[in-house]
Amino acid sequence: MNPVRENIPRTIDCCPWQTVSNGVKKIICILAVILSTFSGLQGAETLPKENTMNNPAELSKANLNNPFGVLEFLHWNHDWNHHKYSNDREIKEAISLMQQAGAGWIRLDFLWEDIELKEGEFDFTKYDNLVKLLGEKGIHILGILHYSPDWASSCGQWNCPPKDSSLFINYASKVIQRYKGQVTHWELWNEPDSETYWKPQDSLKSYCVLLKAVYLAAKKIDPDCKILNGGLANGLSSINHLYENGGKGYFDILNLHFFQNPVLGDNAIKAVASFPKLAYKIMARNGDGEKKIWITEIGCPGVKRGLETGNWWLGANPTEAEQAEWVRKVYAELLKNPRVEKIFWAFFRDTQEHWDNGVDYFGLVRWDFSTKPSFQAYRECFREWKKNK
Repeated sequence: MNPVRENIPRTIDCCPWQTVSNGVKKIICILAVILSTFSGLQGAETLPKENTMNNPAELSKANLNNPFGVLEFLHWNHDWNHHKYSNDREIKEAISLMQQAGAGWIRLDFLWEDIELKEGEFDFTKYDNLVKLLGEKGIHILGILHYSPDWASSCGQWNCPPKDSSLFINYASKVIQRYKGQVTHWELWNEPDSETYWKPQDSLKSYCVLLKAVYLAAKKIDPDCKILNGGLANGLSSINHLYENGGKGYFDILNLHFFQNPVLGDNAIKAVASFPKLAYKIMARNGDGEKKIWITEIGCPGVKRGLETGNWWLGANPTEAEQAEWVRKVYAELLKNPRVEKIFWAFFRDTQEHWDNGVDYFGLVRWDFSTKPSFQAYRECFREWKKNK
């Protein structure tokens, strides 16, 4: 219930003065209402500055150096994801909650099969809307260009590279051209070092060929855009493979994914702190010491006590309280590293029976849009960073 409204008398007949005339009584009571209202407003919580700016340009400028990001599937409106965002109301609710949490960036798919259903037939309606809605709140986009439609895949499935790289370059070029000036950062594929998302695996050899081609095409269209390699998920060996296969010079920011299970104790946060430091040593050894690191996936489940679901891939599922504490530890530790520029929590909102295990509960927000303790933890971390920056 609104605390300000609770301070306002229901009617002027509740006025305590009974010894004056009715006219004077009414004037005094009106003044009492005004003073009471003013007092209530003074005592109400002041909205943080990040929620008081309405100009998209101001919001965007304020978020440019914001290190807090989220991965969220705002483009999901398919049978296979239970139509996670089936209408604008749900999309707007998610974006509003992102803004409240302090997220300045979103990692968002620009799914090839959504955009080019048939070769040469492009439809940007869905993504025009998403870019517009996020832009209105000043949230920056890291756009992912990836996954093959069946008609373009080398194996007929989404997780194989295209049968002809020119098909992918054409799609990527049209997307970058359309959103030039609105989306400045692009990621090529997701976890190309994982058999789940790129098959067959060849230690990133074929991926680096595609990365080079897309990088050159993107820079012709938008020289100021920034290209990230697809988030690497298999540790330091993948970073070495990226350099060994000619990736240097064809990404502007090193993009990493890594996960630890917080229920394993102090060793988990030590591993989180050490990984980007070790990654940077490889970068410096290869002459890339000036580049920054973005961690575009890090997270863990937050499963409500009493809810039964299978464990995630790293073992026992953390509780919602343990997830919240992990948010605090991850951001506190990684923000100490000057090489780490952005950190994207995966995910923003829970999924619905998609993985049928703890991964469905990675969100800071539940499926019904109610917030978890981790949402508050994320917001507190953002406000602490903003206060100290």
